[in-house]
Amino acid sequence: MKTLWTPWRMEHVLGDAPRPDHCLFEPPGEAASDRGNLLLHRDARTVVLLNRFPYANGHLLVAPRRHVADITDLTPGEDRALMAMLRQCCRILRRRLHCDGINIGLNLGRVAGAGIAEHLHFHVVPRWQDDHNFITVCAEIRTIPQHIEATYDLLLPDFQKPLPEPTSR
Repeated sequence: MKTLWTPWRMEHVLGDAPRPDHCLFEPPGEAASDRGNLLLHRDARTVVLLNRFPYANGHLLVAPRRHVADITDLTPGEDRALMAMLRQCCRILRRRLHCDGINIGLNLGRVAGAGIAEHLHFHVVPRWQDDHNFITVCAEIRTIPQHIEATYDLLLPDFQKPLPEPTSR
């Protein structure tokens, strides 16, 4: 039997991980990206982060820049910017990670499963054909094949110079 070690998660599991003094979706500063916070993109209306505890390699979190808890509180401009950023994230994930599909989810409120209910955010999870291997099915453990910092480095260039919108479909 082989052992899968993930000691970096122990602080999180025990609840001993230091709590940031800011909202996860509002990293300090004004930089467009920040590797330490896994911030891939920040503009006037949106924020994109790599999920530190992903369901799959490349799991992104996309949020409005403004601290807002419910989708009904978004302005029309925020709504359009979020949808445009979700499209951009899908293009980047397909280009860089060659995923076969993508799950996009939004949990509104703690009862609906939102871990951070006070700042609405979308989960963008790349998926691959047959990506549910035995360890996920039998042991309820997910294996992530690439270190999160390597994934960050792979995705960052496309967030710095966004892919053009397709002209037609």
